[in-house]
Amino acid sequence: MTSADISPAPPVWFVTVTVAGAVVAESDIRAGLERLAHEHPFLLSGRYAADRAEVRYWEEGPDARTVIELALGLWDEHRDSAELPRWSVVGVEVIDRETFHRRGRHVGSGPGLIAAGGVTPL
Repeated sequence: MTSADISPAPPVWFVTVTVAGAVVAESDIRAGLERLAHEHPFLLSGRYAADRAEVRYWEEGPDARTVIELALGLWDEHRDSAELPRWSVVGVEVIDRETFHRRGRHVGSGPGLIAAGGVTPL
């Protein structure tokens, strides 16, 4: 096998999905996000309130459009298995690795790094 036979790894993207809907008990959304973290191995963090949640994770994909399509389906795909509320996606942000790291260099701006699997209130 030569180096020409090895295809490069697909780019990695930092994804933030925000969902919102009817008010639920914060303990229920927290538990759902914790279950989601177990089901989705690349989930980095979840933040929640009684009427919304935000999940952040890394995703591989050839381009931002593909990753956005995957992100739009994440909540629905795990809704039953993770016992997530019947909320709708209200926002998606997808940035490349370079942009993520550039933002992280500026204190107080951008997504920053949060302990893997961390779930905190908004």
